[in-house]
Amino acid sequence: MCGIIGRVGRDEAIDSLLTGLENLEYRGYDSAGIAVQNGAGINVEKQSGKVSSLTDSIDRNDLAGRLGIGHTRWSTHGPPTDENAHPHTDSTRDVAVVHNGIIENYAEIRSRLQRAGYEFTSQTDTEVVPHLIQRNLDRGVEAETAFRRAIDELEGSYAIAAICDGEDELYAARQGSPLVVGIEGDGYFLASDVPAFLEYTDTVVYLEDGDFVTLRSNGVRITDRDGNPVRRDRHTVDWDAEEAGKGEFDHYMLKEITEQPTSLAQSIEGRYDPHTGSVTLDDLETFEGISRVLLVACGTSYHAAQYGTIALRRSGVAADAILANEFSLAAPPIDEETLVIAVTQSGETADTLTAVRQAADRGAKTLSVTNVVGSSAARETDQQLFIRAGPEIGVAATKTFSSQAVLLTLLSHRIATDTTGSSSLPIGQLCVELEQLPALVETLIEASDARSIARRYRDQESYFFIGRGFGYPVASEGALKFKEITYEHAEGFASGELKHGPLALVTPETPVFTVFTGEEDETTLANAAEATTRGAPVIAICPDGHDAIQTADAHLAIPDVNPLLSGILATIQLQLVSYHAAALLDREIDKPRNLAKSVTVE
Repeated sequence: MCGIIGRVGRDEAIDSLLTGLENLEYRGYDSAGIAVQNGAGINVEKQSGKVSSLTDSIDRNDLAGRLGIGHTRWSTHGPPTDENAHPHTDSTRDVAVVHNGIIENYAEIRSRLQRAGYEFTSQTDTEVVPHLIQRNLDRGVEAETAFRRAIDELEGSYAIAAICDGEDELYAARQGSPLVVGIEGDGYFLASDVPAFLEYTDTVVYLEDGDFVTLRSNGVRITDRDGNPVRRDRHTVDWDAEEAGKGEFDHYMLKEITEQPTSLAQSIEGRYDPHTGSVTLDDLETFEGISRVLLVACGTSYHAAQYGTIALRRSGVAADAILANEFSLAAPPIDEETLVIAVTQSGETADTLTAVRQAADRGAKTLSVTNVVGSSAARETDQQLFIRAGPEIGVAATKTFSSQAVLLTLLSHRIATDTTGSSSLPIGQLCVELEQLPALVETLIEASDARSIARRYRDQESYFFIGRGFGYPVASEGALKFKEITYEHAEGFASGELKHGPLALVTPETPVFTVFTGEEDETTLANAAEATTRGAPVIAICPDGHDAIQTADAHLAIPDVNPLLSGILATIQLQLVSYHAAALLDREIDKPRNLAKSVTVE
């Protein structure tokens, strides 16, 4: 949600800033802008619309300089207009600021500044920041101190970067919204996320809440709120620029769907033994003493959490999945025997972070299942399980879901073994099939008939997805993918719930995608038949030779494997259906309207 890029170096900043903005488009945005300082003033170019339009409108001669900031904005306060686009400046244009997050007390600050004579030109909460800095500069305070004092007045979540005319430094601070420093040979980058500058450097420093950073072309200084130096470790990102690019594909989403043989292989490597039928997960400490597991997540990660919850219950562990944004109101009693698992692709999802912090305050043990080393979730939880799926740029999560679901299944066996001495999961068979899983996924993708299914059922009134057991979160995830990128109405249901209300909406123009996992398939087939009698076409996601094929109107094949894994294979077919349906409708697949990749505000 929103994206920040900053650059300080010995060469011109404009090209790397624009590249950074392009690389941040996946986060979701509706306007973009940059500001460059060259010792003769700060020049700003910003506008609503795409980064490509901004690039076309820029006169690089007017934006020369070795120090600059840029931003892609996802609207919260004020609509997506040129005036509301970032960067924002003070009245004299001596200060330029970009900001992610929400400043909760901006209205009070704005009123106070207006009474003091400062003029505002936007509807955003961000604009108070450059005016606060300007007020401090007007009082004779040097630039870095002016920035610090401005930040001290803010309440809420933020990642903020600022430049001041005549200063060869970039100032930044974070509280509840991610920022990372990239270290290059002849300068430094600052960004919301690593892909912004990955083609320039893979050496990074992750900032933490309360950190202030000052970047110069010859050095970086990180301090706390009181100005005391703090040390943050350097990390080498194990992604490369090619991984984060589209390559030969038209869209990141399709690339990431087809990367699942690799991402799944990376996720499970070294974490199970097909010869002994055992799960290792050696990096994790014992879960002895845990009596209950709660999984908290949002969106796609919540569906993965539901998948993991079923696996935990099947293994003999009491478990529940809770929407992170409902956690403060819906969580059951929590104590030191509770394990709370934060499932979050980015590790920066605001609602999920809030939930896991609340759980920790109540004494719970915490674990994060995330894709990003150095993320807030990874740093703040007691233990971490990295899904190792590689960079995911498309807003609609695909390969991270399958990796989360597989790892949560393995984790359920480990937790059950640690807490009860045994697990009810058929782990021997599971380990054998895990060894085959990447190859099975590759074959499925190559042979998928999803494109013809999407073409056959385009332009319908609505799309229903149903499943039972592991098929239920898969159906929910299939519907989410479909609505995210096609903008068509889609809903996912537990199969048995179809007759408890949703059946009233079923018509001959309501295709029903039905997931068969090998568990109670006869009942699921009976539920699908209820839709068939109302004239609805049924698309069966099941192995070849399955009884459902005889009565279904269409079929998407999955390998015949244990139900623990069949749902993951069904998910990939539904991802492909969504992708091809959106492509036929000419949707903006990687950047669906109104959505952001990482939701860093509550």
